[in-house]
Amino acid sequence: MPLEIIRNDITKMRVDAIVNAANNKLKMGGGVCGAIFAAAGPENLQAECDQIGGCPVGEAVITKGYKLFAKYVIHAVGPIWQGGNNGEAHNLRNAYLNSLHLALEHKCKSIAFPLISSGIYGYPKEQALQIAVATISEFLLQHEIKVYLVVYDKKAFMLSEKLFNSIEKYIDDNYVDDRRIMSSQRNIEDYEFQKLSEVREVSYSPSPDIKGKKKRSLKDIIGQLDETFSQMLLRLIDEKGITDVETYKRANVDRRLFSKIRSKEDYNPSKTTALAFAIALELNLDETRDLLNKAGYSLSNSHKFDLIIAYFIENNNYNIHEINEALFVYDQVLLGA
Repeated sequence: MPLEIIRNDITKMRVDAIVNAANNKLKMGGGVCGAIFAAAGPENLQAECDQIGGCPVGEAVITKGYKLFAKYVIHAVGPIWQGGNNGEAHNLRNAYLNSLHLALEHKCKSIAFPLISSGIYGYPKEQALQIAVATISEFLLQHEIKVYLVVYDKKAFMLSEKLFNSIEKYIDDNYVDDRRIMSSQRNIEDYEFQKLSEVREVSYSPSPDIKGKKKRSLKDIIGQLDETFSQMLLRLIDEKGITDVETYKRANVDRRLFSKIRSKEDYNPSKTTALAFAIALELNLDETRDLLNKAGYSLSNSHKFDLIIAYFIENNNYNIHEINEALFVYDQVLLGA
């Protein structure tokens, strides 16, 4: 997936570039900055930074990665939180954008960010996260690069209290234990068998209402029954009137994977990929279930992952990155591929 939130040590990321949450003097500091300098080899990295001399807030500069797995270190200077009325959001957004542009200029295909300014600089974590995700996802609509948002400590990654409580309530209200589902299913089957026996004893004639309704042709019905996942997806894209590029970017899906889906009628995606396309196409719950069924999956009220997806769909929130933030907090797999 083009944007992925992961829990890891950023110094261990095997990417083309990692981003250092730097100070404007480009000196070795604490937190993420200190860890990156230590892992890269502080003498060499500091010597190159000293040659550059400094970096203004909101800007970024690039150095070698030295002993890191990454080829480059991009030093981005985020703002110190001063209450939110001193251009902090503008400067934080620019720190991400300038880092991304630098990565592309140096032909990087992958980059890993920490949550800039959310540590000792005091930027409220919820707001810092919103700016990071919004800026990166907007950039990815126009550019091709793999981006990781790396969180070392899950406590540093938070949903708003309102959203968290709302999801929690939805899960509590809708969760059904597997054993209850099986018991209910048995009762339904017993009831249906009894009714079927009764029906067999009388002749059937369509009601006037049914006779008066316009029916789909048998060809239409059979045609859609025989659709593969790929065929249904491409049909829905055409019906929604959006482009392939818009679709796979909204779905947080790699262009190469989408090409496989388009070229192979029998392509069978993962559940997370199928759901990502449902979100990209802004399908309702019934339409989402139909698309999932084509890939051999379903939504269940006995799985937290499925309930979180259903919550966002029912609330008409189709921002895949916001959905992934919630899934990450609940230790669930993310949408996309």
